[in-house]
Amino acid sequence: MANMKTLAKDTAIYGLSSIVARFINYLLVPIQTARFAASGGEYGVITNVYAYVSILIILLTFGMETTFFRFMNREGEQPERIYSTTLRMLAFTSLASIVVVLILLQPIAAAIGYADHPEYVAVMYTTVAIDAFMAIPFAYLRYQHKPVKFATLKIVNILLNITLNLLYLIVLPSLKLNLFGIYDEQFTLDVAFVFYINLVCTLITLLMLWKELRGIRFGFDGAACRRMLAYTWPLLVMGVAGQLNQAASQILFPYLYDGSVEEARAQLGIYGACIKIAMIMVMITQAFRFAYEPFVFGKSKDKDNRETYALAMKYYIIFTLLAFLCVMGYIDVLKFIIGESYWEGLRVVPIVMAAEIMFGVFFNLSFWYKLTDRTIWGAYFSGIGAVVLITVDVLLIPRFSYMACVWAGFAAYATSMLLSYFIGQHYYKINYPMKDISLYVVLAYVLYGFMRLSADWSLAASLAFNTLLIIVFVAVILRRDLPLSGLPVVGKYFRKH
Repeated sequence: MANMKTLAKDTAIYGLSSIVARFINYLLVPIQTARFAASGGEYGVITNVYAYVSILIILLTFGMETTFFRFMNREGEQPERIYSTTLRMLAFTSLASIVVVLILLQPIAAAIGYADHPEYVAVMYTTVAIDAFMAIPFAYLRYQHKPVKFATLKIVNILLNITLNLLYLIVLPSLKLNLFGIYDEQFTLDVAFVFYINLVCTLITLLMLWKELRGIRFGFDGAACRRMLAYTWPLLVMGVAGQLNQAASQILFPYLYDGSVEEARAQLGIYGACIKIAMIMVMITQAFRFAYEPFVFGKSKDKDNRETYALAMKYYIIFTLLAFLCVMGYIDVLKFIIGESYWEGLRVVPIVMAAEIMFGVFFNLSFWYKLTDRTIWGAYFSGIGAVVLITVDVLLIPRFSYMACVWAGFAAYATSMLLSYFIGQHYYKINYPMKDISLYVVLAYVLYGFMRLSADWSLAASLAFNTLLIIVFVAVILRRDLPLSGLPVVGKYFRKH
């Protein structure tokens, strides 16, 4: 139980910082969706470009975060040399790729539909290449169990981003000033500056990591590099395939949509804005992952590790289901995060959240092949999921627009999750508490069904009813699995003396 408390503490710090950071980042959504109307398609451009970015970050880090933790905790390896070697690898690949992209900028921009705006490609690729390099210093902070510094840097980055967006999108237009502070009544917003702002924030964050970057001085170990690459290439395939499950729909949509380019970007913008509401599930999964990776690899030699992994899975599912109910229970309030012209896409939220829960389960299951050095299985599972997603997109986007994207992601995650579970039980059997997990899944589904009944009620009545349903779910958790007396800090006030 002490191990679970350690995991819970680190997850809470990462989680709180992630929630705060995402909340601040959410402020970009109402700002950008208010300044860029759905019909204009600018937010569709942002959604499309960031979909490419999410794939590129996986390619440029090539699974090195997980590989880093594996080798830093492996017997016979020198942690300082591993860290320095990893930094040097990422520095070289990031710089080299920036040079190649800048040389081939125009044909690349034309190939993805931005021939008239190659600056989109140049700025965002440079940003993502630097971000890929910074993934290792951030991983080193996690390895050293420094969640506070990790969280601080992330939040500062986003605060700076939101400040500059506010300045550019709100303050300057209201004062009728251009970027040079000169009065200009005809000044118009350019979506490219959203990308320039990201680059500035990334460079400043890089400077704040100067202390961690000094670890590059411990040299380069060629033999360790070859061992790490042999371990990581399946993770690269898995990562790309897994990210395709999240981003392929946004990339393929403009090519498959049965309509004009402008209309496709408008529809994609609606989809991209609405899934932001569902991203609370991504926050939880990300926070859990930040704490869980170093925890799992550091604990891999303990005898009770499988029991701990089973408990971690159970609590992850319980709290993601609670998050699902909270979002759906208060969707009539949360929808104000995005501009009103985007509300028609709110029907995607419950499906996207359910899909993200399955992705989190898939991540939890992934450790059986990471700990047994069978990482190729991860590539198989994610690859099959990506094939499912792309197939559904190709067949259904022309007919069902962005709703096809939603169900494609759901089908892809379900496929990867189920394959990983059944095959994993053969190679690395873990006795997950399936009875308890099933009970919570069914209960959440039933409560969500009741929430749907209140959709046509007044706002006050609907919120009150949904709050009551959420309290029922929490009461079941406290009664069965999380008694108040067992909680950290406050638990002592509920214990019997």
